Amino acid sequence: MATGEKDGCLDTETGKQLLEYARAVVAAVVTDGSPPPAPDLAVLSEKRGTFVTLKSDGELRGCIGRPRPDQPLEAALNAAATEAATGDPRFPPVSPDELDAITVSVSVLTPPEPLPDVDPAAIVVGRDGLMIATGRQRGLLLPQVAADRDWSAEKFLREAAKKAGLPPDGWQRENTTVKRFSAQVFAEESPHGSLRVQDYTQAAVDGQPTD
Repeated sequence: MATGEKDGCLDTETGKQLLEYARAVVAAVVTDGSPPPAPDLAVLSEKRGTFVTLKSDGELRGCIGRPRPDQPLEAALNAAATEAATGDPRFPPVSPDELDAITVSVSVLTPPEPLPDVDPAAIVVGRDGLMIATGRQRGLLLPQVAADRDWSAEKFLREAAKKAGLPPDGWQRENTTVKRFSAQVFAEESPHGSLRVQDYTQAAVDGQPTD
């Protein structure tokens, strides 16, 4: 069984196979076809969080994740791909006619790290994603969200709090849990197109704004 990993990071070929598998799952569920066989990758048996994102003409078409590393990546990826195509409440299910017009991306997450003393200076925009929770209210933003919007670390925290249904300063509350994580993103440049890799785990920590 191929490993495809070095120090917990996935190589390009592994990411390509994960992406192809996610697309095959989407195609199977949309067309009521047979589930595709999973590739022979050791990482699929590891407990990893993941997200699958679908876009059409550059616009979001579905995005569902299994962020907590509490099940093997194969099961998490299968569930995320299935629900991104059919279960995102913001969109109707993907139709068979759309399969050749959508792009697929797979984000594989690192294990979340609790931040007991939350300080914007401890968050690196371009590397970290955020999970915020208090009681049943939970919010998550992937690393690329802050990076693409050029947010400061404090803005990132405020937006993650809002995603959890909290006020912008909710990340500062005593009973709020904040965790950071990172991700490798494997995405199609175009429908069925070449692979683009964004490795947020390798982001430099210097020069990041915090206010």
